[in-house]
Amino acid sequence: MAGQLKEVRNRIKSVQSTQQITKAMKMVSAAKLRRAQDAILQMRPYANKLQELLSNIISSGEGEVGMKLAAERPIENVLLIVITSDRGLAGAFNANLIKAAKSVINEKYSAQYSKGKVTIWNMGKKGYEHFTKNKYHTIADHKDIFLNLTFENVQVASKAAMKAYEEKQFDVVEIVYSEFKNAATQRFKVERFLPIPRVEKKGNVQADFIFEPDRAELVAELMPKILNTQLYKAVLDSNASEHGARMTAMDKASENANELLRSLRISYNRARQAAITTELTEIVSGAAALQEG
Repeated sequence: MAGQLKEVRNRIKSVQSTQQITKAMKMVSAAKLRRAQDAILQMRPYANKLQELLSNIISSGEGEVGMKLAAERPIENVLLIVITSDRGLAGAFNANLIKAAKSVINEKYSAQYSKGKVTIWNMGKKGYEHFTKNKYHTIADHKDIFLNLTFENVQVASKAAMKAYEEKQFDVVEIVYSEFKNAATQRFKVERFLPIPRVEKKGNVQADFIFEPDRAELVAELMPKILNTQLYKAVLDSNASEHGARMTAMDKASENANELLRSLRISYNRARQAAITTELTEIVSGAAALQEG
């Protein structure tokens, strides 16, 4: 009985230590989430409007020079930019992103994958580790992006993707990332990066833009900058989603530790009461035996 009490006490101490760690991690994630949330909420309206503007310009220009990044061609080679995280302990965050990427391959590009023509650029170590382990064609040039998350570093990856598309190494580029909604909710998205998607015209309505300077020069200048911003927005979204998922996971872990502690304390009290009852029974039995003797 004494051994059982000691075992339960050790388990209680172990769970308490784990709970302290999960609470600390929740506080750290909450602080990081605040900064990441501010960054994406400020960035998103600007990036979305630029993207909409670019799609409208591309849609209104038929066959003009300088539209290489909007040129659609038969899809032979596919590039997926998969944005995961560097660290775990974020619930199903990374698993869901990887699942979304695999769904895209299976549903849209299974023919290209069977020919070995699907390439994955990983941003974040977790995705790189998974896809490398499972024998996907992966490239690790940008997997450490979160070690120093700046617009300049994301721009390097964006320019590399644009250059590869222009040189016809890839015929389509898509981004798989997690869109931040709130700390408890993330939406896993697949977004076309290249070729630049066109806006479907509604009836005879067509956007009428006045260009200064001329259209070709303006498009050539704006197009790379807007695409850089689009990829940076996706990275910021995934960064905020990661911290939100980790904060939620650590909060749930702390609650589960409380439930486990409550159960262990009940078990400990029952075992202690049983030990006291046994000792009292032995004392009473011994006293009765002495009186009889």
